[in-house]
Amino acid sequence: MDFQRILLALIFFFSIFLLWGNWQRYRHPELYHQTQAQNALSSASAPAAASATASAGTAGANGTSGQVPGANRQAHKPGRLIHVTTDMLTAEISTSGGNLQRLAFLKQRASESTKHYVLMQDTASHIYVAQSGLLDGLPDHNAQYTSTAKDVQLENGQDTVSVSLQAVDAKGARVTKTYTFHRGSYVVDVSYRIENTGKQPLKADAYFQFVRDEVKPEGESRFVPAYLGPAFYTAETKYHKVKFSEIEKGEHDYPLHAKDGWVAMLQHYFVAAWLPKQGVERENYMKALGDKKFSVGVILSAKPIPPGQSGDIGLSMYAGPAESSLDKVAPGLGYTVDYGYLTVLSKPMFKLLSWFHGWVHNWGLAIILLTLMIKLIFFPLSAASYRSMAKMRVVAPKLKRLKEQYADDRERLHKASMELYKTEKINPLGGCLPMMIQIPVFISLYWAILASVELRNAPFYGWITDLSSPDPYYVLPAIMAASMLLQTRLNPPPPDPMQARIMRTMPFIFGVVFFFFPTGLVLYSVVNNLLSILQQWYITRHLMKDKKAAANS
Repeated sequence: MDFQRILLALIFFFSIFLLWGNWQRYRHPELYHQTQAQNALSSASAPAAASATASAGTAGANGTSGQVPGANRQAHKPGRLIHVTTDMLTAEISTSGGNLQRLAFLKQRASESTKHYVLMQDTASHIYVAQSGLLDGLPDHNAQYTSTAKDVQLENGQDTVSVSLQAVDAKGARVTKTYTFHRGSYVVDVSYRIENTGKQPLKADAYFQFVRDEVKPEGESRFVPAYLGPAFYTAETKYHKVKFSEIEKGEHDYPLHAKDGWVAMLQHYFVAAWLPKQGVERENYMKALGDKKFSVGVILSAKPIPPGQSGDIGLSMYAGPAESSLDKVAPGLGYTVDYGYLTVLSKPMFKLLSWFHGWVHNWGLAIILLTLMIKLIFFPLSAASYRSMAKMRVVAPKLKRLKEQYADDRERLHKASMELYKTEKINPLGGCLPMMIQIPVFISLYWAILASVELRNAPFYGWITDLSSPDPYYVLPAIMAASMLLQTRLNPPPPDPMQARIMRTMPFIFGVVFFFFPTGLVLYSVVNNLLSILQQWYITRHLMKDKKAAANS
């Protein structure tokens, strides 16, 4: 098979891979980091959302059962909202259930907007909330609370600010639910203080859950292969994602009981995770609530509380950007930055990108410097391949004459071509090597740019205000298509007219495909193509000079 056919096949299959992969992940988000999960130890039902109406049993981490919160209850009354503002976020807590109804980030803006990015909200068209409650007849996420707090703000000099709510009707107990927000952090502590006012020991199990529908984040392109759904982590089973469709079908397999790890709800660039303390027994759960709503959470148990005494139960919640440094917040939380199949390449590539950014303070310039470094690393291989391509261009007229001479004998044509390659010391496959090397580098950088929240809303220059989204005016894709077209002119022309026509159309096809790619990736492709053109032109020019000098001598 000659070089042109291999080049054409590589370009074609790479295009199909990207387009089909994006489409499939849009329709069915793929699972990465698949690991074997623990066998289910027992069957359990999880706490339902406020909209759940069916009765079911649920098992706590110690194997005891409790009634599903909200079962056989009337719809809960709307509560008063308590507004919380810190240096990192704004939140709204409802006195109905004491749930976190809205969460927005002050240092993250919505796509193509100056408004703050809203992660959680409860509206007619979309629900994503953090709920928690107690089992065994104690106040759940539908219970009514009271609070003296109104608008709470983290003042200068304060490291934390808290909001406390007291349950209105807690038989045999006095229950106080407290949220604690921290300066410079997306971590929120959620805890219960339970005072036993009865005459018998009081058992208190608590559940903490995220309730979300399948609605994609606002401004998210349907061609972006970003995962949306629950995820789990334990030291034994590692990182495990479960698709919403698997929850509906009951096909999921996840770590049910554990003494470490976390449960989370993921969406592109952001994560919300419940983080119990390490060593504390917990039961993980998830459930389809109907109407395309799902819950994922964790159940914790506290020791029985003697009469007249009190007990505490709680955990931390991280709700914020999915950053590579999240392992400092909780072990394994950094896995939520999903670099796909080529994590082994994408992760160090992003570290290099971050290092360049620390130097130039511009992510676009950092991408250009990273591209230069990659070209320098692969320069010897690329140079050898371009020399092979240049030689192919030199012998192209001879190959054309051979084709005309042996037009009716393909076997003789192939033999004569191989003899010509041997005489001219040409490896017809040598020109494929740079492309084969660039493909994994290209894909790994694609995932590094796609998954890194640091590039979200990161400007370059001029009209490019967000390197993580497509070019709004398609300027860079057009430049990339032009650069590919120029590259094809520098390559030896395919002898087959059909191949030649296809090769001429490929730059335009790639240009259209790149309309949907992050601008940062298109920038990498443009710079890479321009450097390749310069290198190829330089090598071809010198080889032609050498050929002329040899012919004249």
